[in-house]
Amino acid sequence: MSRVIPPAYFWAAIVVSVVLDRWLPISDILVSPWRWLGSLPALAGVGIALWADNQFKRVGTTVRPGGQASSLVTDGAFRLSRNPMYVGMVLALLGIAMLLGSATAFAGPLLMYLVLQLVFIPMEEHDMEAAFGDEFRRYKASVRAWL
Repeated sequence: MSRVIPPAYFWAAIVVSVVLDRWLPISDILVSPWRWLGSLPALAGVGIALWADNQFKRVGTTVRPGGQASSLVTDGAFRLSRNPMYVGMVLALLGIAMLLGSATAFAGPLLMYLVLQLVFIPMEEHDMEAAFGDEFRRYKASVRAWL
């Protein structure tokens, strides 16, 4: 299991987007005032991630990947996605990339998606299946991983 948790990768992805936008802006794909439309997915993403985080806190289960889950949360944001916090993070990063405007700024959200899809989601789904068995398998069969 990775000791580095997804929020650290989120902040690193922001740094990647900003650095690439400033020092290697291959092409401006969005210009002002259109860049400001990025604030919509950025805010929506933060809202979705906080909504899902609140649901975990409400039932008293861990948010930390690799931690021992005490409850399988399937309502609210988790009816739309098995990973709404991750959907929120990637959506926020897409909004930030839009605000920055260059094509290279989209490397941050892409890298975040890949880390989540290849590292965290498989690990978490393995842990959830071990903890909740058929209940998780039914949930997994009925709700998509992303959207």
